[in-house]
Amino acid sequence: MKKILFFTLVGMTSLQLKAQNIDKIITREYTDHLIKTLSADDMQGRATFTPGIDKAATFIESEFKKIGLQPLPGEKTFRQTFYKYQVSPLTTSVKIDGQEIAPENLMVSGVTSESITLDQSNTTVVKLDPEKPFVAQLRTMMGAGKNQVVLVDRKFADLFNRYKGYFGKPEIVDEKEVNATTSAVQVFVLGKDAATDFSATFKSKVDKMPLFNVAGVIPGKSKAKEMVIFSGHYDHLGFLKPVDGDSIANGADDDASGTTAMIALAKYYKAQKKNERTLIFVAFTAEEIGGYGAKYFSAKLNPDDVVAMFNIEMIGKDSKFGKNTAFITGYERSDFGKILQKNLAGTEFTFHPDPYPDQNLFYRSDNAALAALGVPAHTISTDKIDIDKLYHSVKDEYSSLDVDNILSTIKAIAKSATSIVNGTDTPTRIPKLKQ
Repeated sequence: MKKILFFTLVGMTSLQLKAQNIDKIITREYTDHLIKTLSADDMQGRATFTPGIDKAATFIESEFKKIGLQPLPGEKTFRQTFYKYQVSPLTTSVKIDGQEIAPENLMVSGVTSESITLDQSNTTVVKLDPEKPFVAQLRTMMGAGKNQVVLVDRKFADLFNRYKGYFGKPEIVDEKEVNATTSAVQVFVLGKDAATDFSATFKSKVDKMPLFNVAGVIPGKSKAKEMVIFSGHYDHLGFLKPVDGDSIANGADDDASGTTAMIALAKYYKAQKKNERTLIFVAFTAEEIGGYGAKYFSAKLNPDDVVAMFNIEMIGKDSKFGKNTAFITGYERSDFGKILQKNLAGTEFTFHPDPYPDQNLFYRSDNAALAALGVPAHTISTDKIDIDKLYHSVKDEYSSLDVDNILSTIKAIAKSATSIVNGTDTPTRIPKLKQ
């Protein structure tokens, strides 16, 4: 009994020392500094291809340097740079039966060339069924793989206008897609019942644009080939329609909170010096416009070498399960969550399965690219996504956050990942998606 009591006391002392250690490394002051800087007005909402995101990247680089991280193998700096082509509309003209269609009644997708002309020889006319759901039909049309003029009943005017803002943005494509003859253009026309004759011309500007993830490494020891990834996306939406004179979508929760967690975890594990596996800390770009940063990053890795991915997205407020809780997307797809919870035994923090399966969150964040390749890549979040009125709005600011919630979640991730970081636990793989 004395021996049992002795070892119990030793274990409790060890937990207390770890708690004191983490409290000294991941402080409220440090967390505040990170998230306030990333979500400040002078970052201009961190939209992709803007000076604001460049400024945010520079800040993250400076933090990585202070921590003492190394660049990714093969990179000279913390920026992992790649390129996309931005196709911005200059002029659009669509005529049906000799009548020019007003811009407010047009929604166009798939224009990837400087000049495109459509007519009956290369385009078909289809009509949405007003009695069937709009979104499901929209998705079908978008995946048709051919040029189409799609006639939309005015019954769908509200939904048409809601999606019009999204489709009005520039197309982002790879080099092989620019001026490709196989591109499929979708022209949605609101308020037309028939089209006997039609023609359409599109003139666009094509620019080669740089994007950059910001990534740093702590090399592993005995299991250096095996990698554990901690991530968050640092881009947001930039400027939106003004509300009460404010047009900056600061993205404090989405996802300055996750990026803050990623940086703080880098600081913690660098100080611990106990990682047998190689740790990669990455701030992804372009999540909001297609997940391009995560896709590029994932394509540069051998997925078989990645043991786990902790993607952190929106941890700025209490979860629906209350204080000291978070949820893990795709919880049932591997034993990742069970390992984390095992490592939190004796603490007050609990990880739960994703309570929003209808939102398809598992494949809506930057974990998706590696998860599709079989990696136990999961997103950790606390967001009440079904009722979050600040999501993708100008009101997602630092003042709306619960910093204590951010701190408790970061520390829970740090503690729960320990056995994966030190090589004693390996999560089961996720079934690969069929290509």
